[in-house]
Amino acid sequence: MQMKRNIRDALANRVSTSSGDDPAAIDRDLFAIRGDLAKQFSEPFHFWTAGVAELWQPDPTNPSEEESSVTSAEPRPTHYWLYSPGPQACMWSQFFTEGIMAIEWDELGDLAQYPSRESIRQALSREGSGATAHSHDALALWQFQHDLKIGDVVYAKRGRREVIGRGVVVSEPRFEPDRETYRHVVAVEWDRQGSWPHPGDAVTKTLTDITKYRDYVEQLEELTTGETGVELTGSSRPAPAYGKEDFLETVFMSEDSYDRLSSLLRRKKNVIMAGPPGVGKTYAAKRLAYSMIGARDPHRVQMVQFHQSYSYEDFIMGYRPTESGGFVLTEGPFYRFCETARADDGSRPYFFIIDEINRGNISKIFGELLMLIEEDKRGQEIRLLHKNELFSVPENLHIIGMMNTADRSLAVLDYALRRRFGFFDMRPGFDSEGFRTWLDEAENPALERVVETVVQLNKEISGDPALGRGFEIGHSFLSKPSRAVEADRAWLASVIRHELVPLLEEYWFDETARVKEWSDKLWAAAA
Repeated sequence: MQMKRNIRDALANRVSTSSGDDPAAIDRDLFAIRGDLAKQFSEPFHFWTAGVAELWQPDPTNPSEEESSVTSAEPRPTHYWLYSPGPQACMWSQFFTEGIMAIEWDELGDLAQYPSRESIRQALSREGSGATAHSHDALALWQFQHDLKIGDVVYAKRGRREVIGRGVVVSEPRFEPDRETYRHVVAVEWDRQGSWPHPGDAVTKTLTDITKYRDYVEQLEELTTGETGVELTGSSRPAPAYGKEDFLETVFMSEDSYDRLSSLLRRKKNVIMAGPPGVGKTYAAKRLAYSMIGARDPHRVQMVQFHQSYSYEDFIMGYRPTESGGFVLTEGPFYRFCETARADDGSRPYFFIIDEINRGNISKIFGELLMLIEEDKRGQEIRLLHKNELFSVPENLHIIGMMNTADRSLAVLDYALRRRFGFFDMRPGFDSEGFRTWLDEAENPALERVVETVVQLNKEISGDPALGRGFEIGHSFLSKPSRAVEADRAWLASVIRHELVPLLEEYWFDETARVKEWSDKLWAAAA
């Protein structure tokens, strides 16, 4: 029976929903899978027939976690995924604007805590999910956390008959507990949005790895990009050009500030972009990397987010439990990215971006590699803690960290870290040429009045001895994404009510009169 279950689970993407995990249900699923396979194999066949067996048996050249003592350092081929952004793509507009893909099952918490797919399935059972969905849901959650990798291509779909977008994964998965829903998140560079007829009926699962169906992938690639001949062992197409002019067009920063920031990063190799909330640190960091690369190439940019429980084992390398009850030495994102950069031509720059860098224990996370990230220590080797090999940080790797200066709960960075990073002050861009151009094009007098009020508010915040410049309000709060509908009063009211006023209440938690004064000014400006 276990063999039947393994075959059914491996080929589960060929049926819309599973019937359950009892013997009769597994047999029904296998019967449905045979019917789907019959469309591909005209001759009589069984599950061990050549060509069929390879679809469900583990690839001996690609061992599973249980079969390998350490994950391979060889570059992983690009994988292709079919993804549903909520029922009937109800979250697509929001996810496209945010540059993410996300899935639900928020009640499970951080998926990184589950050592196996079976443990996720058991958690789903405890949370009361439908029994028939356990196998599919557990597989989707496990793949989202462990199999979806930076550089993979994702096709978004609506229902079974419409493709609505294409993008490239640009970050590791993360759990965002502050989101209202869809808290399991991966950053995606969505490069296509539209409506294309899906070739045939798509599976109804949330997430499906379609890499091995080459003809199917080529059809989707031709649909969304107009290009054919997908090469499944690497990037599907040349990265579009991106330079300094493109950066200044989309990031509200002066040309002089860009020149100083890019020069600092080239010289120091490591930079921390520090600033208050809403100045666009994450947005600017990725585009800074692209501008220095000269192309929007997500394969040469990787982003992770630090948090209080992030460790050396997560970041560099550590032992992880396996489904069989053992442990496997697993390489972390920084180790893998260093190896990728090292394998490339040394003249091509790579960028590793760390969001919320001051939320983690930097010395604990970097361990013995903290010394090697210095610009004059690049290329020098040191023996790794968990692996008997010499390792170095390549010279073509740059590190960009982001730090929120308004978070009172965070400790000040120690001097050892400060010596290894250059610091760049990110300020609100209300006076930048790019923001003023955007504001003129918005043609919204109420928005213009609110902006001027926030500029005056920032002077008040900057002059407050208990706050200072690190607590100013950034321009991103009032920069409505260009893909969204035109800025209107409802949106403006929502920003004031749900974002700006709560921020003032946190800043001046013991000065209610001051909060009311500036809240009234904001509401008057928006009227």
